Amino acid sequence: MPPRDSKKKITVRAVRGFPPTEPQAQPPVREVPVLPVRHTVLFPFAFLPFNIGRPRSITLLNDVMAGDRTIAVVTQKDGTVEEPAPGDLHGIGTLATVLRMVRIADDRISILVQGITRVRILEVLAEQPYLKARVETLAEEEKEGDVETGALEKAVVSEFEKVVAISPNVPDEAAAAARNQHCSGRVADFIASLLDLKAEDKQTLLEELDVRQRLQRLTGILARELQLLQVGQHIEQSVRESIDQHQKEFLLRQQMEAIKKELGETDDSQREIQELKEKIQKAGMPEDVRKEADRELNRLQRIPPQAAEYTVARTYLESLCDMPWAVATEDNLDPRHARQVLDEDHYGLQKIKERILEFLVVRRFKKDARTPILCFVGPPGTGKTSLGKSIARALGRRFVRQSLGGVRDEAEIRGHRRTYIGALPGNVIRGIRRAGSRNPLFMLDEIDKLGADFRGDPASALLEVLDPEQNVAFMDHYLDVPFDLSQVLFITTANYLDPVPPALRDRMEVIELSGYTEQEKLEIAKRHLIPKAVRENGLESLQVRFLDEGLLKLVREYTREAGLRNLEREIQNLLRKTAMQVAEGKEAAREITAQRVRELLGPEPFDFEPASRLDAPGAALGLAWTPTGGEVLTVEATGMLGSKQLILTRSPSSARTRRSSASTPSSSTTPTSTCTCRRGRSPRTDRRPASRCARRS
Repeated sequence: MPPRDSKKKITVRAVRGFPPTEPQAQPPVREVPVLPVRHTVLFPFAFLPFNIGRPRSITLLNDVMAGDRTIAVVTQKDGTVEEPAPGDLHGIGTLATVLRMVRIADDRISILVQGITRVRILEVLAEQPYLKARVETLAEEEKEGDVETGALEKAVVSEFEKVVAISPNVPDEAAAAARNQHCSGRVADFIASLLDLKAEDKQTLLEELDVRQRLQRLTGILARELQLLQVGQHIEQSVRESIDQHQKEFLLRQQMEAIKKELGETDDSQREIQELKEKIQKAGMPEDVRKEADRELNRLQRIPPQAAEYTVARTYLESLCDMPWAVATEDNLDPRHARQVLDEDHYGLQKIKERILEFLVVRRFKKDARTPILCFVGPPGTGKTSLGKSIARALGRRFVRQSLGGVRDEAEIRGHRRTYIGALPGNVIRGIRRAGSRNPLFMLDEIDKLGADFRGDPASALLEVLDPEQNVAFMDHYLDVPFDLSQVLFITTANYLDPVPPALRDRMEVIELSGYTEQEKLEIAKRHLIPKAVRENGLESLQVRFLDEGLLKLVREYTREAGLRNLEREIQNLLRKTAMQVAEGKEAAREITAQRVRELLGPEPFDFEPASRLDAPGAALGLAWTPTGGEVLTVEATGMLGSKQLILTRSPSSARTRRSSASTPSSSTTPTSTCTCRRGRSPRTDRRPASRCARRS
């Protein structure tokens, strides 16, 4: 609260604003402009400033300042209404005189008004350009010499003096001014105008014409205000006593704590601790984890909220509570359903489908059977990741994917230790927390792209995660409590097995995905790729039809891959080019044939020629292996002019051996012999005659 010496904010003119003499008599009924006001009430004989910003109110003031400056000030029922209608105003207001008007800006005016008497709106005469109404002057109901009214007046003045002595917002001379009012009605209005009350309470006092009833209402209001001020003074005094010169910066915080204590409310830290306690009870933690959580909660209660360690401990407890310790999804063990889902999403891949069905059958006989660690190895674009999603859908498990490409920090797997504010659990624990289940299908993509540097070896950290014998009590560095990963179905993917360490490879069941054949690509394109491309590009209305010959041309001469990514891109390219021709009004064929493919995509980047030239002399079949698949090719031999020498280059030893042919030299060449002398480790072959070599063998 502000200090006592700075609380007097009401000017002396406002305190002494009730003139001691009676105002001039007003006509009982008259027509005056009506000024609506928000959240405030003007009492008779009181001075009150207003800031006016409504265009209608500015027009009203400009007109009345040229006249007798008399208006009716009426409070709105709802202060949020911007343009109040007659129904939005109270029926009783105050007739007032505009004493001063100052233009603050082009659209803002400040005025000072003085209340004259209470009036009641009888009839609204006009609403444009501003409200104008016929009002009736209201007289107060007061008996001369009424003893009860006099006693109420003294009680009100006495209570008001106590309020003035405590309140920081009412000046001291207000009590003397209240005693100098010459009638009970003036006393009630004067005190009500100085109190910081709600607009509804002030409007009730304004509408009360019986002076005795008004004083009774004011007595209850003063008693309530006095009690609030006394409680506030007690709070301020207790706060000031609890702090010293070195703790002045905590003044505001201590006041808030004292206020909440008086209201019976706890502070934020206690509320957070109570919420954490309830979360721990509902988390379903194992017994050893529950003991660790309770120990950390007791430690948190002793840490001040301002300390940095408080945030670390609270975040740790929240992470423990967010883990799905007792939440698990029920596996759908119907093999027919699983086969249907896998067949809908993927064509072929019979070996993988059979392995998943075997897993379901084993789980039907043994619920707690060991969960395998599958590793899908194959070229890019063969559907390894999408196959994991299909398996999760077939089993009814939640799917989590984490890419391991470029991961070099061991803490990304095992988590950070809780030694600093930014510590986090590892990707495995965070993924399970995101899934909200302790048995999701967790896909670790690109396991062959793991790196290693001075921060550790993530591949070694994965040994415990992917070992069915050890992951039953996986220990994350951040949680520092065991978590059971044995129910998680881990599936890893890799393009090559060579970069995967042997120890890690030994913990996984490797399933290889070979490249797709032409017929498989053709079926996958018709079942999945073409509908997906049409749907994603919004081209259903084109009704483009792909023929088998067009798709085979795409597969053979426009793509060369083991997977399907380039094939999908070329299909989308064909659809976009067809849509472009249709949008430009050109004649566009809706059937994609082999000729149409070449017309839209241009020359073929790859040649398709069956290796069948075995009838020619010097030709033989060969087989080449590439990452995109095998290739059958023709190996041909041809004749070349030379010196009739045989040079073997299969190995460094054979490269050093050069043998001269025993046949007669050709007439077109000079008779030469080969020098086989060695200088160091390098052979020297000289086309000179042998007689000119100093070390002829």
